[in-house]
Amino acid sequence: MVTLGDVSVPLFDPADHRFLADPYPAFAVLRALGPVHDHPLLGTPVAVSHAACSALLRGRDLGRIWADAEPADAFGAFNLLHRNSLLEREGEPHHRLRGLVAGAFNRGHTARLEPWVRGLATRLVDDLAAGIAADGRADVISVLAATLPVEVIAELLGVPEPERSALRGWSNTIVTMYEPGVDDDRRAAAERASAEFVDALRGLAEHRRRRPGEDLVSDLVAAGVESDELVGTAALLLMAGHEATVNVIGNGVLALLRHPVQWSVLATAPLAPAVEELIRYDPPLQLFERTAVVDTEVAGHPVPAGTRIAALLGAAAHDPQVFDRPDELDVTRSHNPHLGFGLGVHYCLGAPLARLEVAAALDALRTRLPDLALAAEPERRPDFVMRGLRTLPVH
Repeated sequence: MVTLGDVSVPLFDPADHRFLADPYPAFAVLRALGPVHDHPLLGTPVAVSHAACSALLRGRDLGRIWADAEPADAFGAFNLLHRNSLLEREGEPHHRLRGLVAGAFNRGHTARLEPWVRGLATRLVDDLAAGIAADGRADVISVLAATLPVEVIAELLGVPEPERSALRGWSNTIVTMYEPGVDDDRRAAAERASAEFVDALRGLAEHRRRRPGEDLVSDLVAAGVESDELVGTAALLLMAGHEATVNVIGNGVLALLRHPVQWSVLATAPLAPAVEELIRYDPPLQLFERTAVVDTEVAGHPVPAGTRIAALLGAAAHDPQVFDRPDELDVTRSHNPHLGFGLGVHYCLGAPLARLEVAAALDALRTRLPDLALAAEPERRPDFVMRGLRTLPVH
């Protein structure tokens, strides 16, 4: 419960399917009561205003301090991926690795991939149209949203078959560990997927040392990124780049189809503002944690050293102090300082590539299937942190 004066309000349950269907009213209640609240079900305080979330993401007294999944000897591969991830480092180790990765990433990879990404999005939407023609309906998630990002990440990294086909399954399985209350079976599956990913990327890195290509792994090898850091970087690109983009496309298309006026506006509107609005309106990543490295506070809420605190990015995205008509979808929105790609030292290096993928998908859909509509209610994934759909049937 959150109490303000004589008013007590129940906190949201991240496992409640009614909350997962639409978390934004619950976030609005919390924002009205204050910018930061303790949340026993999540085990951490949560920031709910845009200002508090921004301060949390930028705060120099807050960092990403990785703690191994326990028992550590049962999660060797999962812990290796995260211990060596750019996202889980601070200070000099983060600065050094981010510089190497940014240098490799900025060697024209997004520009190199742009024609290929647009062509792939067109082919996948053609497949979606063919499915509708044959069966009366097709699934946006399986045909387009889940396929496009994993193919793009595989192309970026230069992953060949059969590992390329396995990437999506590895990513989906590993990220379940980020949800509250994961059971033992899913934890064990995440470790198996992590081990398979580690083996595959180590093999690919060794191959690229002998035979460099035009892919990011070759550039990371050439930059001197050591083996475990290279594997951790690739895992971050897969899980952040793939999972987030799948859910931006899925959540975004659902939002557009539930707001047919906005779908009609998108037919002739610039794509760049629309992409930012879809990321804001129903964010794919709802929660991002940091840990106090010294005693500090966020929006007046004390955060002792060693305490984790989470930014609820979906709550920040609907803050009326920052966004005009925050609960309305507006694909032409011009002022849109959403936090979907983070802030500060952990701002997403892959943001330009993610924007390209979402824009390519939207462009292909509005061109090839201008009369797209929902064929049935979608099925939602039972997850809070990574918010997305299992199915999105359309006709």
